[in-house]
Amino acid sequence: MTAPDAISGLRQAAILLCAILGGFPASGSADTATFYKCEGPDGVQFSDRPCSADPDTVTVRDTRVGGSVGDNLPEYEPPKEPADQEEEPAPQEEEDACRFINSTDLRTYLAREQVVPGMTREQVEQAFGRTSEVYPVPQETWVYQTKYYGAIYELTYVYFRNGCVERVEYRKP
Repeated sequence: MTAPDAISGLRQAAILLCAILGGFPASGSADTATFYKCEGPDGVQFSDRPCSADPDTVTVRDTRVGGSVGDNLPEYEPPKEPADQEEEPAPQEEEDACRFINSTDLRTYLAREQVVPGMTREQVEQAFGRTSEVYPVPQETWVYQTKYYGAIYELTYVYFRNGCVERVEYRKP
């Protein structure tokens, strides 16, 4: 094999490798790419366009993992221009105190018997148990007693808003 033939063979192999790894735009369905194999006087060639009257087709599956960062984003809506006339402000809904706590963190909090903002009433009962001191007004508050050798050592106040923990306070009696 001569040097130009070797270089031509390397070039064709590089083109095929690029095609397999996604270097060419896919022509076909989203999970496959179609390329054309042509034999000519210079040897075998691969292309993303037909290179002769009767090319052989080579279909390569897309093996890339993942997707685009913006795949699940909502459509962009440009900001609305202010109206010429003033409108009455809509009544603001109460902000929800609940927040998502992933399962690993939640299990850790429950194992440590710890309550954090964002937990639901059920999760507080799992962590601390039921309490006999519940004050509904002015804000729903549950009070827990921590005893040490029979004496009250600490009081824990759990404040709820919309069914979820807003804040937790620890106080000495």
